[in-house]
Amino acid sequence: MKKSRARSFLIILLTYVMATVIGIAVYNICGSLWEIKGIIPRVFIADTVATLFVWLVGVRFRNSSVYDPYWSVAPPVIMTILVFRLNLFSGNAFPGALILILTAVWTWSVRLTANWAYTFKDLGKQDWRYTKFHDDFPGIWQLINFFGIHYMPTLIVFFAMLPGLMVLERMHTAPESLTGINVWTVTGFIISTGAAALQLVSDLQLHRFRKLNNGKVCETGLWKYARHPNYTGEILMWWGIFLMGISVLPSYYWWAGAGALLNTLMFIFISIPLMENRQLSNKPEYASYRERVSALTFFRKNTKK
Repeated sequence: MKKSRARSFLIILLTYVMATVIGIAVYNICGSLWEIKGIIPRVFIADTVATLFVWLVGVRFRNSSVYDPYWSVAPPVIMTILVFRLNLFSGNAFPGALILILTAVWTWSVRLTANWAYTFKDLGKQDWRYTKFHDDFPGIWQLINFFGIHYMPTLIVFFAMLPGLMVLERMHTAPESLTGINVWTVTGFIISTGAAALQLVSDLQLHRFRKLNNGKVCETGLWKYARHPNYTGEILMWWGIFLMGISVLPSYYWWAGAGALLNTLMFIFISIPLMENRQLSNKPEYASYRERVSALTFFRKNTKK
């Protein structure tokens, strides 16, 4: 079904407005009707239901790419709504760490969402990975669609932003347990915002290259030193959030780094292999590029072409 770009944008915008409204309603119901204690469990349930709604819209329009902006839109929206709902800026204490976390998350989100909007065509086109899964596994497609394409990324980004959510919850329930901004908080902020800048530069370089060299392997700028510099930025972003969170939280919250670790593993074992298998099948010269350039670490194995 052909969709105009403007109409497709409107459908996705309305989908996410409705998902936000539904998420807020579920969060409220969890507290008032179901009497679920704790902010984070309620956010988790609301996040799950919002994901379910976005999945249903994607099923309706036969396009799982409706979910694509969720990864970058959900974290800042969830955290900002909580900040105002819990009146975290109304106290006497200056929530410095929280401001740094929110600034980093919003910086990352605006950049990544803008990149999605720039590359988005319309709802007549779907991410090639989703189409491949649909064609390879038609019998269990909707299971893969919900649990693999929708819910798994939701879970990973939820756990990745958990350190930030923990700071929010502690500020609300036990602000005295948080320490002030320190060198590790600032270091985490630099890592996260630097990661967003890294993604911005790498994406701009890739877009510029593709306009002039469509179908060829990009080996200019950052792409000369890493095959996936944008993924490097995505990984570093959430390690920075973890560092900011753990720098002010009690030390026994170290396990909150599991989210950043899961995110790292997803890119190493799922995202990169999927992308590179496609590149190898479409661009024979990619094999040579892969031998010479590291995936994430900006280490050029051999500068000789």
